[in-house]
Amino acid sequence: MTDLSSLSVHELSAGLAARRFSPVDVVGACLARIEKYEPRLQAFVNVHANEARMAAEAADKAIKSGHGLGPLHGVPMALKDLAEFKGHVTTGGCAAWKTRVSDYTATLAQKLIGAGMIVLGKTHTVEFAYGAWGTNQHMGTPWNPWDMQVQRTPGGSSAGSAVALAARMVPFALGTDTGGSVRIPAAWCGLTGLKTTIGRISTHGILPLSPTLDTPGPITRSVEDCAILLVAMQGPDPLDPLTLTLPPSDPLPTLRRGVKGLRLACMPDSERAMFDAQMLAAYDRSLKELGALGAEIVPLREGGPSFRENGDLVAQIISSEIYPIRADLVDDPSSKLDDAVRARIRMGASITARQYRDVLAVRERAKAEFAARIDGVDAVLTPSTMTAALPLTEIDQSTTPALSTRWVNFLDLCALSLPNGMTPGGLPTSLQIVCRGGNEALALRIGWALEQATDWQKRAPELP
Repeated sequence: MTDLSSLSVHELSAGLAARRFSPVDVVGACLARIEKYEPRLQAFVNVHANEARMAAEAADKAIKSGHGLGPLHGVPMALKDLAEFKGHVTTGGCAAWKTRVSDYTATLAQKLIGAGMIVLGKTHTVEFAYGAWGTNQHMGTPWNPWDMQVQRTPGGSSAGSAVALAARMVPFALGTDTGGSVRIPAAWCGLTGLKTTIGRISTHGILPLSPTLDTPGPITRSVEDCAILLVAMQGPDPLDPLTLTLPPSDPLPTLRRGVKGLRLACMPDSERAMFDAQMLAAYDRSLKELGALGAEIVPLREGGPSFRENGDLVAQIISSEIYPIRADLVDDPSSKLDDAVRARIRMGASITARQYRDVLAVRERAKAEFAARIDGVDAVLTPSTMTAALPLTEIDQSTTPALSTRWVNFLDLCALSLPNGMTPGGLPTSLQIVCRGGNEALALRIGWALEQATDWQKRAPELP
């Protein structure tokens, strides 16, 4: 029998619909995988094994009786520990909140549970999601399963979600992305991650990092799964007014249209310097592959701030917005906070209201400048990360690996990261497909075409 824990969301959905297996079988396979590997990998804050089994039994009965809720009924998932889940602990990655119990459930979690998905547990995050390396000083850093000898960066802040997926403990996990926190862990763990447009998915019930920039998104093992989960997670929510301004998108009808006739922009030479040779080799190969599929590869028009310059301003927005929200913890020297995260948040105390307002004004100008640069092209292609996953011993917490992703958040764009190769040392590389805000369907279409022409998304880490 097929190892159910290895199947993607769309494969599980098809198998459940055809009654080749039951939700009880699927949840049991995932929980067995968690029991075997979680002690080493530390992806989960909490595993809700008993509740998941009961939900699987209920889903099995409902489907058998003709009361199925749709294609996701009986499919397991994991929630990043930023999402409120009524009656369960939600720590936000903060050890000081280890006993904090949610009194309501986040809107997007309600949508997924309402579609019949089964929550297996809550996954580790960088404290308050403020960090892209994936580390957590007090609650533990998940182990990137692509190297079981040397502990490497899992990517953050959605570290536990990515590790749980890569290790085949769960077929889908929630991520959030304020500066790269979906795309970087997806990239370093050999997965697919979608950074959505602001307002696409409700943030109600997601512990805030930067209300201006926060975007929830799916992390999966295929582009099709990202498309399916986007449909399930999106939609208007009166509790998040931003969702009322962006009409829903259905990427599934256009997913398989291919890239013939699309104009895709590659980075100018001035941007290539921040990526190492292994990332650029995989990137250049992807450009050739997309060209062979019929896309026209053109250079991104020069002019305006660099990716790095736009990305650098993201930290000012984040720190300005998170400091007033968490000042009580950050300013209390006795509170148990991650040293690096405390320092990042405290930056906000020294940013004046005028400086904050000025950065937002710069952002609006930069958005207009970039819109002119991409006039006539459908997407911009870059590597997702500057390097492959680093050993934890090589991390400098005063720096960030998000320079290749933050600019996307700053300019209010959407982006897809997907596997596009392996380094000689056996670590995943990743391509970032950046589209205009609201154009997730196009990013997914481009990603699906590349995915079908390669087999990188099928690779899995070898676990003992």
